[in-house]
Amino acid sequence: MQNPFKRTKAVVTAPQTPRTPRYGVSPRKPRRERQPREREAFLARIVNDWWNRLITAVFGGKFSEQTEQYLAHQTKRDYICNTIGQAAWGMLFPLLTMVATWLVGAEQAGLFSMAFTVGTLLLFLANYGVRTYQVSDLDDMRSFLDYQVNRFVTCAAMLLVGWMWCQFRGYDGYMFSICMGVLVFRAVDGLADVYEGRLQQKDKLYLAGLSQAARCVLGLVAFSLVLLVTRNLAMASFGMAVGAVASLVVLTVPLAYFETEKSMPATLRGVKELFVECFPLFVALFLYNLIDSVPKFAMEGVLSYDNQLYYNAMYFPAHSILMVAGFIYKPQLVRLARIWDDPEKHRRFDLLVLAMVGVIALVTGAMALFMGTLGIPLMSVMYGLDFERFRGLCLVMVGTGGVCACIDFLYQIVTVLRAQGDVSKLYLIAFAFSVPVAMLLVNFAGLAGAVVGSLVSMAILLTLLVMEYFGIRRRMSRGY
Repeated sequence: MQNPFKRTKAVVTAPQTPRTPRYGVSPRKPRRERQPREREAFLARIVNDWWNRLITAVFGGKFSEQTEQYLAHQTKRDYICNTIGQAAWGMLFPLLTMVATWLVGAEQAGLFSMAFTVGTLLLFLANYGVRTYQVSDLDDMRSFLDYQVNRFVTCAAMLLVGWMWCQFRGYDGYMFSICMGVLVFRAVDGLADVYEGRLQQKDKLYLAGLSQAARCVLGLVAFSLVLLVTRNLAMASFGMAVGAVASLVVLTVPLAYFETEKSMPATLRGVKELFVECFPLFVALFLYNLIDSVPKFAMEGVLSYDNQLYYNAMYFPAHSILMVAGFIYKPQLVRLARIWDDPEKHRRFDLLVLAMVGVIALVTGAMALFMGTLGIPLMSVMYGLDFERFRGLCLVMVGTGGVCACIDFLYQIVTVLRAQGDVSKLYLIAFAFSVPVAMLLVNFAGLAGAVVGSLVSMAILLTLLVMEYFGIRRRMSRGY
């Protein structure tokens, strides 16, 4: 026989009874259902507000007179959004090659990899080494219009040089179309960089990061959809370029005009001096990336194009070291410039440089551990290819990535010190070594020779840069 007191107690003490909503729905369930709708409403509100703001500015004809709506000095947002943007930019190439491998095979993906290598190299002609110089121009010694004119000229030069390279190499119509689609995409990438640099200069790096992420996502989506439908890499490359143009026009350019003060007029003298002062930066960066690309050019014509895919796939984990290091120090470039401006803080500046090199070493070790355990099997799954046979080469590539991260960081530091002219000759020396090293090793050992040649060339450049950095600091400490 059941105990009546126990049943009565259960009914009396049930706290949910008076709170049960009508229709018998649990009070927690509607809350869970409302969350996605609330997020959708929030995103829709942001998009609608931005569109209304953009349309108002277009029809009003007053882009640069819009009231700023986003705050500066948002360190947490800077780190998060810059990380998102840099991750999107760094992951774009591997994701594009994965999509190409899945849809059209390793040989054609190798063609696309080679075209992207050319586009990425010429991107540094478009950028002309100006970004770090621009963001560390704390006193607006050059007008923003000076920077824009400089960038339009360099982007046009990039497209012209790219066309000439394709003619020189004698590419057939299909490869030529792939290259030109990639070059247009990279030219838009280079043009967008000057507007994102303006946002960073005014301490709104988080907006620049969001702009960069949007451009990469639109490019990837457009490329993937067009390739899925057409199975034609040339059409997909131009689709990627169209996505980048859309993000530039709708988001990047308006953001720079809306969220920064109106620029002073451009001057012929200002543009000319910008070309002159940043020429050493351009030479250093271009030669660095040329050194990085020499093994790929050495493989072209000697090895089949699927080797381009294998080489780039192995380099992506190494490139992630460069990305992680950039996530850490690039948001701090403006702060480092301010520290260097104070002579009493020069020792602190040196300690920060040393600490960052230590961080890069730790990141490189962690990546080597990851690749030695999970990384290589994961690559095989992602590409649908066997990378286990390249295990040793993958670890050599990780070492190359750590060396490249140190080189990139030291380049940024030298720019902050305004001593870029002192290091350009070092890149030329390293390039002179890299060409015969790569040619000999590729002809002797094929893909393995290209990987080892890359490490040797970068190690020579890093050694020269470290010696020169100590020389620059010694000269500055003596006052000359």
